[in-house]
Amino acid sequence: MVLVGFGGGCHWCTEAVFQPLVGVRAVRQGFIRSDAPFDSWSEAVEVEFDPELISLRDLISVHLATHASISEHKMRGKYRSAAYVFDTDQQMDCERIIADIGSEAQTDFITQVLMHRGFKSSDERFHNYYQSKPEKPFCQAYIEPKLAKLRTQYKQLLQGEHDR
Repeated sequence: MVLVGFGGGCHWCTEAVFQPLVGVRAVRQGFIRSDAPFDSWSEAVEVEFDPELISLRDLISVHLATHASISEHKMRGKYRSAAYVFDTDQQMDCERIIADIGSEAQTDFITQVLMHRGFKSSDERFHNYYQSKPEKPFCQAYIEPKLAKLRTQYKQLLQGEHDR
């Protein structure tokens, strides 16, 4: 198993995006920080995955496609666009993958690759938010469009779909 962190939007949304992916063993919703000047807590998730079943490139591709990864906005402190890594090898891999995807898409991503320096879990009542409350207005307005994108653009990565 390998661990990586992702931040970019609300952790309720990010959690819901990664949970249905094949090879993802666990998604922990909370806050991650890095080294200064990125040492403030920012909403994010830790994703534990099996690289035999899903690649880091696939995870990053999904991440870049399901949040505002090309635009700065006033909430970037709370919703830092980042991949959080645990060592320099993983850092180099993530940087290369983001650059490659950007080149292929002819897009400049603002997503940073930062060292993971701490995690704190969000309040347990918010864990599995979409799974437990899919009918809520927030879920319908913000999470469901991201999942619809997964179903159309990343169907092969969804649990139950990759064997078909």
